[in-house]
Amino acid sequence: MKKQQWKPGNMLYPLPAVLVSLGREGEKPNLITVAWTGTVCTNPPMVYISVRPERYSYSILKETKTFVINLTTEKLLKAADYCGVRSGRDVDKFKETGLTAIPGPVTGCPMVAESPVNLECKVKEVKALGSHDMFLAEVVAVHVSEDYMEGNGRFCLNQTGLVAYSHGEYFSLGKKLGTFGYSVRKPAKKKGKHRR
Repeated sequence: MKKQQWKPGNMLYPLPAVLVSLGREGEKPNLITVAWTGTVCTNPPMVYISVRPERYSYSILKETKTFVINLTTEKLLKAADYCGVRSGRDVDKFKETGLTAIPGPVTGCPMVAESPVNLECKVKEVKALGSHDMFLAEVVAVHVSEDYMEGNGRFCLNQTGLVAYSHGEYFSLGKKLGTFGYSVRKPAKKKGKHRR
């Protein structure tokens, strides 16, 4: 396969496009769409979001040191796109998108009621990187929608309609191609009939 070399840039795709909710006392809650986000540690559970200092939400994040990552689904995609191109300085994003803000029981930070998964986060460190600052945070609570719970207590995350962002476009998740460790798993033995 012939290659072209380009200048250094972010070509790590696909990414989750999440709705990050936050708020400051006495002000309307706000939403910001972030694709620069991910997992950084299991124990303690840690995530990050990267935000430009000129964004309206930046000062709120720096002051409150709390936010909620709300996973985005196909049903929430139009709202997520809107929240990525409009500023909370100019509009009330919860009102304009019709989404419902509910208080996170641990942080008090607003959560999106319509999202199937909400991660309440407390910022542990802010690292200036250049165009963006990275907010490294501990996940202090996870809330999941009971609509996707099976009788055995299993949460069916992949049935929620999650979306991904790749190179300026949104995609729904496709068909399942395998499960973790499938490449080294031994084939199951067929159960045969035993003669007596």
